[in-house]
Amino acid sequence: MEQVHPTRMELMKKRSQIVLAEQGRDLLKEKMEALIQEFFKIMVNFSESREGLEQLAIEADLALLVAEAVDDPIAVKSASYATKRQIMVDISGKNIMGVPVPVIQKKSVALNVMQRGYGLIGTSSRINEAAEKFEAEMDMIIRLAETETTLRRIGNEIQMNRRRVNALDQIIIPELKEQAKYIRFSIEEREREDLFRLKKVKKLIERKKVKKKMAQAAVRSG
Repeated sequence: MEQVHPTRMELMKKRSQIVLAEQGRDLLKEKMEALIQEFFKIMVNFSESREGLEQLAIEADLALLVAEAVDDPIAVKSASYATKRQIMVDISGKNIMGVPVPVIQKKSVALNVMQRGYGLIGTSSRINEAAEKFEAEMDMIIRLAETETTLRRIGNEIQMNRRRVNALDQIIIPELKEQAKYIRFSIEEREREDLFRLKKVKKLIERKKVKKKMAQAAVRSG
């Protein structure tokens, strides 16, 4: 046990620390419960979006296979090079129960036929469809990146709060209570010893008084 001074002031200090630790634990539990609710609320939308992304990926791959099978492979490859570009996103932030999470400005990457960079001559509706499917897939990936990062950060915060609650419940609060118990026992033991000494001194004083009275009586009788 950590060295503590068995005084009433120290006992009051330990009791105050216990109250603060229990209040902190309760607040952390409330925060953790709120974060868990938020986590599962976001998870429902995330799961649905993941299913949608998987479906879009299947459709995009299928559209590309059809275009490669039916159209001139050179035309397909040329169209893919023409549409190659960087995708810029604006990222800001917000807080969910004190947890910083990203907010990605949802700008669609989808383009119309005239914006994709390849000529209309030599390309077919199948190539256009494949481009549309992959653009839709990319839009979904960007949206999911925000949601997935949010879930990861909230999940990390939940784990960290759980560790803090466990530390308070299993280590810090029991240790403070044990210290308070030790101080209280030491004070009570010291008070019992003081009372015992006081009674002993009182008896000695009373004996001296009795002896003095007896001596005075003997003098008078003599």
